[in-house]
Amino acid sequence: MNTHRLRVLLELSRQGSMRAVADELGMTTSSVSQHVAALAAEVGSPLVEPVGRRVRLTPAGRRLAEHSVTILAAVDAARRDLDPHEEPHGVVRVGGFATAIRRSLLPAVADLAGEHPGIEVRLSEFEPLEALDLLGRDEIDLALVYDYDLAPLALRSDMTAAQLWGVPWGLGVRAPARREPFAAYADRDWIVNSRNTADEDAVRTLASMAGFTPRIVHRIDSLDLVEDLVLAGRGIGLLPRDRVVRRGVRVLPITEPGVVLRALAVTRRGREQWAPLRVLLEQLGAARPVTG
Repeated sequence: MNTHRLRVLLELSRQGSMRAVADELGMTTSSVSQHVAALAAEVGSPLVEPVGRRVRLTPAGRRLAEHSVTILAAVDAARRDLDPHEEPHGVVRVGGFATAIRRSLLPAVADLAGEHPGIEVRLSEFEPLEALDLLGRDEIDLALVYDYDLAPLALRSDMTAAQLWGVPWGLGVRAPARREPFAAYADRDWIVNSRNTADEDAVRTLASMAGFTPRIVHRIDSLDLVEDLVLAGRGIGLLPRDRVVRRGVRVLPITEPGVVLRALAVTRRGREQWAPLRVLLEQLGAARPVTG
């Protein structure tokens, strides 16, 4: 199959219209249509179907577009092998949670701007489950997500992760309070995240080890609001140990086991060798693979 036609099909799967593909690749709309038609003839199956005045990919077209990512990445890798001095360039689409974007991605992007000006990084803020869904649908190239070490994130078999950093978390309770065995909190109302399952997974794991099932009452996205609920005596929940909490809230350490939030850089397996993405991962320091 003609790799340029595969690239046209892949762009069509991402852009959603032949006009947008033409603008992106510097072609005419007619030329885009001809390439897609020629590719359909090569594979012996229709790749697009009309929807009003637009077109959309058929199931065969979507499947071939998925294969195109791997095929084109392999071709690009072969070209890099032939020209090891080629300067990496391209658009890297990143989706992730706000803390990782601020702490890791923005400094890395600032450094890349001077060292590799041909790499453009496009940022979008998403919670981990949202980012992983987009990564699986090839709508982003890199997902910055988090989990807890005692409740590892379950990744698809075609995804791979590397840890960026870790932060110990503790138990946010209303002061004054003293540290007690985890089982002492069995009758308390619990607060977990409303947009991600990591907090709940960690709480349920800790509770199970302590011999009880937690009563999940509140689902809150904002840590400030978690503190409000703790102060009001409405529940307890996990908070970062290094967080400067307001007066009246105390973050107790959790040990045996401890709780560490891990920031992870997740990619589709094999695609981390694409030059722009590889350079960004190196800049992020995402070198240590996570296996569980």
